Amino acid sequence: MSGNNHIMMVARGVVCGKCRHRLSIPTTNSTEVKCPTCNNMNPIPNYEQFANKDRSIQKLIVKAKEKISGNDLSSSQKPDSLNKKPSPLSSSSETRPAGKRALLIGVTYKRKHKLKGTINDVKSMRELLILNFGFKEENILVLTEQETEPELIPTKKNILKSLEWLVKGCQAGDSLVFYFSGHGISQPDFEGDERDGFAENICPVDFMTEGMIVDNDINSTIVWPLKKGVTLHAIVDACHSGTVLDLEHVYNRQEKKWDDNSPLSGNARKHPDGGLAISLSACLDNQVAADTTAFTGKTMNGAMTFLLTKIMKKYHGPTYGDLLDLMHEELEKANESRCFAEKIFKKITKNMLLQ
Repeated sequence: MSGNNHIMMVARGVVCGKCRHRLSIPTTNSTEVKCPTCNNMNPIPNYEQFANKDRSIQKLIVKAKEKISGNDLSSSQKPDSLNKKPSPLSSSSETRPAGKRALLIGVTYKRKHKLKGTINDVKSMRELLILNFGFKEENILVLTEQETEPELIPTKKNILKSLEWLVKGCQAGDSLVFYFSGHGISQPDFEGDERDGFAENICPVDFMTEGMIVDNDINSTIVWPLKKGVTLHAIVDACHSGTVLDLEHVYNRQEKKWDDNSPLSGNARKHPDGGLAISLSACLDNQVAADTTAFTGKTMNGAMTFLLTKIMKKYHGPTYGDLLDLMHEELEKANESRCFAEKIFKKITKNMLLQ
């Protein structure tokens, strides 16, 4: 070590303070060195001090390289959980008092299926429920790929289990919220109960191997158990999500009336057990939804989620019809923007905003 320090100190230009002659640092424990030219005694630099400074500089260089390359280790660390411990899944719901309970799901996926705004969507909805609607953190269950607990990853198994948790033990006075931000898809209806011949599905993170969650299963899991006095609001920010809850009526905004969506098969059931289910979807069954930075210029969000949270914070207690009208007005304003249409929706809608 002493030999390396000797070389390092010479290389750094340690010179005599009087005649500026370059000095060689001895390997002994001396605290001073004599200049052979002018006989001036010069203090020997603290090796450890220089070594520590050198290490600090090296760390800064490595850190800068990581940021430039996009491999910053600190930014890749798992963020804090959006769930308050203990997990809501571990709490008993058999005798719980009437209140508010929410399930928020954001799926990012990977590679070509990746969505960049779903985590932001979940955070926005969670904040809205807590600050504007009085939901308690311990009664909000969040499933995202950023969670560290295996049971909180939005797999098909975990989503189905969480849907059961949402409605389990529900009783009069309960206000329940189901929120999903991710991919949605239509497929041919094999049950014979869809009026348009297609079933709507949501895609868990493992849908490529485990399959999708179909609308019939969502309906039977969280709509059927709703007893009298229980209200469920489902908010689905996904493509092809118009009738993803398979409810018996669909609101026609243009004609201001309810269209019949009851099952064609007399054996199929789509209604709750006396309760009320209301579904807000990002688009019609045959349309796509957008994930965009157009509204903020910075963060990625689902268009429907961004507009919903914005309007609910701005207006106090709008009717459902007013809410839909206000969201459409905002979306139409954005669509009229040349920058918005060209940069965000041109590729996926061929210059037409379908949502």
